[in-house]
Amino acid sequence: MFILYLFGVWGNDEEKRPVKNKGKDGWGWLQKGDKKVDWPERQQRVVEAFTLSWDAYERYAWGYDEFHPVSKKGKQMTPNGMGWIIVDALDTLMLMNLTSRLTTARKWVDTKLDYDQDQEVNTFETTIRMIGGLLSAHYLSTEFPDMAPIPDDDPGTAGEDLYLEKAKDLADRVVGAFESDSGVPYASVNLRTMKGVPSHTDGGASSTAEAATLQLEFKYLSKLTGETFYWEKAEKVMQVIDDNGVEDGLVPIFIYAPTGEFRGDNIRLGSRGDSYYEYLIKQYLQTSKQEPVYEEMWDQAIGGVRKHLITYSTPSQFTVLGERQNGLKGPLTGKMDHLLCFLPGTIALGATGGISEAEARRSGSWGTKQDEDMKLARELMQTCWGMYKAMATGLAAEITHFNLDSPPLPASAPHKAPTTFDPSPDATWRKDFVIKANDRHNLQRPETVESLFYMWRITGDEMYREWGWEMFKSFMEHTAVELGGGFTSLRNADVIPPGMADNMESFWLAETLKYFYLLFGPNDVWPLDKIVINTEAHAFPRFQMGKLFKTGWQRKPRGKDGNIVRDAAVEAAASKAA
Repeated sequence: MFILYLFGVWGNDEEKRPVKNKGKDGWGWLQKGDKKVDWPERQQRVVEAFTLSWDAYERYAWGYDEFHPVSKKGKQMTPNGMGWIIVDALDTLMLMNLTSRLTTARKWVDTKLDYDQDQEVNTFETTIRMIGGLLSAHYLSTEFPDMAPIPDDDPGTAGEDLYLEKAKDLADRVVGAFESDSGVPYASVNLRTMKGVPSHTDGGASSTAEAATLQLEFKYLSKLTGETFYWEKAEKVMQVIDDNGVEDGLVPIFIYAPTGEFRGDNIRLGSRGDSYYEYLIKQYLQTSKQEPVYEEMWDQAIGGVRKHLITYSTPSQFTVLGERQNGLKGPLTGKMDHLLCFLPGTIALGATGGISEAEARRSGSWGTKQDEDMKLARELMQTCWGMYKAMATGLAAEITHFNLDSPPLPASAPHKAPTTFDPSPDATWRKDFVIKANDRHNLQRPETVESLFYMWRITGDEMYREWGWEMFKSFMEHTAVELGGGFTSLRNADVIPPGMADNMESFWLAETLKYFYLLFGPNDVWPLDKIVINTEAHAFPRFQMGKLFKTGWQRKPRGKDGNIVRDAAVEAAASKAA
């Protein structure tokens, strides 16, 4: 039993759940070194961390959208709640085979969850967490019924389609956000009126990443229901973005819903930009590589990343993916959000399609491009891991800055970063990393362990698992809350003891712990060549488009450089042909 707990009983009669901890001094497995690597045992530690977190939430804040583990209370985001934590964690409960907890959660979804509320909600977050969570729960419960099995439903109640019914009800409300003149969704939507609402900041513009990170969910819902409406709404966004004709596949981070035009020139793969790129390659894989337009857009974007955003830190030459806040003609800065650490794993996924690197190299499609992509994935993974090693707690800051040469080195420059991180406080590599006072918080984010999971599955290099284990131990040691509160975000992850922020993010259960569990587990669970995982770590199956679905748009004519041909005659001919 997890060493945090004092043994006690709380909950229903079918299961005893210890609820109080005795602090880190009792964590024997954290204090002792590993004599022998036992991955099943390490995976079980993740299950124990999840159950501690879940049981604390169930005890102190059941049904609430937010959980504050230090003060041990909950808070709603809407008048009656959205099921923010419960729905987001359904497929993790299934994956970990936590049957009794799943039964309780499912009953709550069946009897308490009602999306008919006069409330504005974020279009993107509601889609990836709630619609995505429900669709993943539907997929796992129907395709893998032995995964956390539940008793048969009572006659006359919602059957195995409960999750799908809830997902469709919510999607029918959220899809109103797409009713703009351009087809680009508004940042928010009212669940009752089903009307889109412009952002109350950023000049009313939507985030480009948020507008273009709804497609996996709505396409899968179309496949399940046979209703092309969701598909058409989602893919229209991709056409509008692409028709803007951005240079080298790199998009500004804001877009106006009424016009479909970009706002500003800020280019980055961190916040507001990240998952646009992620969903390019994942859309291509979701429909079994039957929509090559998304692979083309992905390849162009990665080429643009190399050309405009990749540089190297000084003095140690870590690979840095920077930002151009004033457009591609503006200066390159060494700022890296933790959010963009999704990219190493996603690049590896794109290079192999989800099979192992060894198998992909034996295929006829492997070439120089794939070699270069895997090299970049490995280098960025090393940098993201360094963001953890640079902090006192071993947990990364929300934002890390890197010292760069002036002018910054081009991606083609020779470079060789250290392969290990000297633990000395005076080690040279530490000079590359700059953590500003306002950026030292840690929000339990999943992006780095997510990439470690992909890199392990694809390369087979055990180093990535070991990095993950070290990271997991840091979370256990520095974010645990006394008295059975579970785990919390940190205000400052660069001091020991760290300052606690009194908030457990829903993605701690939905993503971070899930990826640790998958990283330490066998490779045949959630095989990457059979599924796609959305940006909130919810699994959907890959599928054939069939006769009902198709890519309903084409790219404008482009030159050899991949950029739109700005010739009026060519554009007129292309428009006539369309």
